[in-house]
Amino acid sequence: MAKTAAAMVQAGDRAVRVSSPDRVIYEATERTPEVTKLMVAEYFVAVEDGLMRALRERPTALERWPDGYREGFRLSTGYGDDGEGFYQKRVPKGAPDYLEPVRITFPSGRSAEEICPTEIAVPVWCAQMGTLTFHPWPVRRTARADSLDHPDELRIDLDPQPGTTFGDAVRVAGVARELLEELGLVGYPKTSGNRGVHVYVRIEPAFEFTDVRHAAIAFGRELARRDEQVTTAWWKEQRGERIFVDFNQNNRDRTIASAYSLRPRPGAPVSTPMSWAELADVTDPRAYNLFTVPDRMADGDPWAAIDDTSYSLQPLLDLWERQVADGEGELNFPPDYPKMPGEPPRVQPSKKVAEHWDEDGNRVEGT
Repeated sequence: MAKTAAAMVQAGDRAVRVSSPDRVIYEATERTPEVTKLMVAEYFVAVEDGLMRALRERPTALERWPDGYREGFRLSTGYGDDGEGFYQKRVPKGAPDYLEPVRITFPSGRSAEEICPTEIAVPVWCAQMGTLTFHPWPVRRTARADSLDHPDELRIDLDPQPGTTFGDAVRVAGVARELLEELGLVGYPKTSGNRGVHVYVRIEPAFEFTDVRHAAIAFGRELARRDEQVTTAWWKEQRGERIFVDFNQNNRDRTIASAYSLRPRPGAPVSTPMSWAELADVTDPRAYNLFTVPDRMADGDPWAAIDDTSYSLQPLLDLWERQVADGEGELNFPPDYPKMPGEPPRVQPSKKVAEHWDEDGNRVEGT
């Protein structure tokens, strides 16, 4: 069989070459036809306004599925894990000269050159490389030398645990909105593209990652006080059938699928920005996919005003300080992080032997 000729996709002022344009990236489902590589590239162009609002000047990791997504495919999570998809945190070889890198520092202290999109041609080239999902950092590159150390987004990740549903996450999101408003903050919601809901708050880039994480913990704890179906328990065995507020998504090098990213699920679903009123009426997030989302852009991006106002994180940091004074301190960091001051023991509660740990959460030598 003759090889299909490459296609050219007009992305702003550039024509981007897409090889193997007919490669099937998503198989057809009962509600959606198959999706080709060319269609993915064209989708990114169709949602340019919203996608670039989410990515512009942000260090961005790529979630690549070079051979497409099929139900049952897995995402590699580390060395030696041979899933069909993988994260690309460094600029791939062969990147075009218009792709601007930015140097970022990981929690380990190591650094790397990561993609920093500045124009729509960059996401389209990423589609050529098999990218479906973009994972931008909550920071923007600016003239400030320390800009990449000061987040401008608080990200509230409402993650349904087994036994809960998307509908539960939507209901909790409504409670989260009320709490944000009481704190003088405005949140912007989107579907995760799967079962969860994400709420973003633009914040003044005056705080460090640890501050934003503490703000997320404080918010999650207060939300849990108001709603018994919410938890901030880090260990899965303690979460129960509740909505987990994943506070650790606000750490350095922890990212969430961007607005308008495709997700590796049947039917090419999209992480879709919404108004609060619209979200309250959504029953099936799969209805928002590569085929339906571009039409929404004709009415504008529901997040068009997200950059108009940046809010102080201080109300949430004040809440954190009150919680600490009441005896509620630090929570666990991800396992690949160095041990942090005040962090609880990194062991499942069901496996913890009290005498093996000191009051600071460090394992006692020799136990």
